[in-house]
Amino acid sequence: MRNFFDSQLEQLNLELINMGALCESAIASAVTALSERNLQLVEKTNLKEREIDRKERDIENLCLKLLLKQQPVARDLRTISSALKMISDMERIGDQASDIAEIARFAGGQPADHEIHILDMAEKASDMVTTAIDSFVKKDLSLALSVIGLDNGVDELFVKVRNEIVAMVKEDNTKGEHAMDLLMIAKYLERIGDHAVNISEWVVYSITGSHNGEEEQLIDLPS
Repeated sequence: MRNFFDSQLEQLNLELINMGALCESAIASAVTALSERNLQLVEKTNLKEREIDRKERDIENLCLKLLLKQQPVARDLRTISSALKMISDMERIGDQASDIAEIARFAGGQPADHEIHILDMAEKASDMVTTAIDSFVKKDLSLALSVIGLDNGVDELFVKVRNEIVAMVKEDNTKGEHAMDLLMIAKYLERIGDHAVNISEWVVYSITGSHNGEEEQLIDLPS
């Protein structure tokens, strides 16, 4: 019975890896669609977002089966309940990647120099998502905590991009609409970083039994 349960937990890990890879791909497609004004990549991002939604439902069903049929306790229960929380954040990441792509669909003009920092934000946010999922699969507490620390870098880039946008509008006030698009994209990327932090915090909980530094009262069985 335990071997079957372990094989299902391994399947859960694989499904989460796949969902994380879809999120990473969606972010990359969305930002490339913006930088290259590529409408095909807009459609690709939207397809990825729908795949992420389906993957969320698949993982949710797997978790519920594990909870109802296997009745896990202690660390196994924390692992499954954390996965249920994590897929909600990953689904939101897919939504935000799609939102970025939709802005790219209607954005006019050519890429500007200041947009490079949006690309930097996208790279850092995507790396955070990948590392957060990796920390869950490897049950690596230090890896999860490193993601939480990386969030400051994304926040700093958001401030930098915001200041660049303000400077751009001051220089040419006809770019106001484009500036708002860029600011929304930067905000979506900042939120993606926040979701990666949420995922990492649930990884910490799955390993330690505490969330946001507070001991979990509902599940206090030994690991």
